[in-house]
Amino acid sequence: MLLAESLLLKALAIPLLAWIAWFDFTMQKIANRDVLLLLCLGAGSPLLLSLQSGSWWDMGLSAMAGLLLFVALFPFWALGKIGAGDVKLMAVVPLLIGGHDLILFSVLLLVFALVTAAVVKIPFMLPQGAFRLYVQYLDRKGVVPFGVPISLAAICTIVLEIYKTLVITTNSGILDQLN
Repeated sequence: MLLAESLLLKALAIPLLAWIAWFDFTMQKIANRDVLLLLCLGAGSPLLLSLQSGSWWDMGLSAMAGLLLFVALFPFWALGKIGAGDVKLMAVVPLLIGGHDLILFSVLLLVFALVTAAVVKIPFMLPQGAFRLYVQYLDRKGVVPFGVPISLAAICTIVLEIYKTLVITTNSGILDQLN
């Protein structure tokens, strides 16, 4: 039954990630409050799965990945190349994703980061209007809202994980055995 609670915690993180993406895009800030909420949701999900399975490998892998990302990205923050909120968000997301889906998250992050950088650096690809003017403003400021691709990659990974888990549980007959 802890699997359902773990999936619920991950599902609750989706609107929070969407809020973080929107706020980072519009204000170029990621609030500490939002990162802490994400940390609580992210730490709770692997904790429940570890209690159910009896193996702490996935939670340890997620924590080590988060620590490694924090240490690796900290110098870029110190040089002013990336925001502190982006560093903290990247350190928290591996706990939310889980160690087994980090590769999928990394690939999605690469794709979304390239698209975001292209849109900000080449705003002429966008249709005329307020959005294009805002992206041109971001380009003049030299800002790339990196919280947007991080959040989008995390949302896609969580949705795929929830879908995969639901398909496996419904097709394997586990739900029938529990009833």
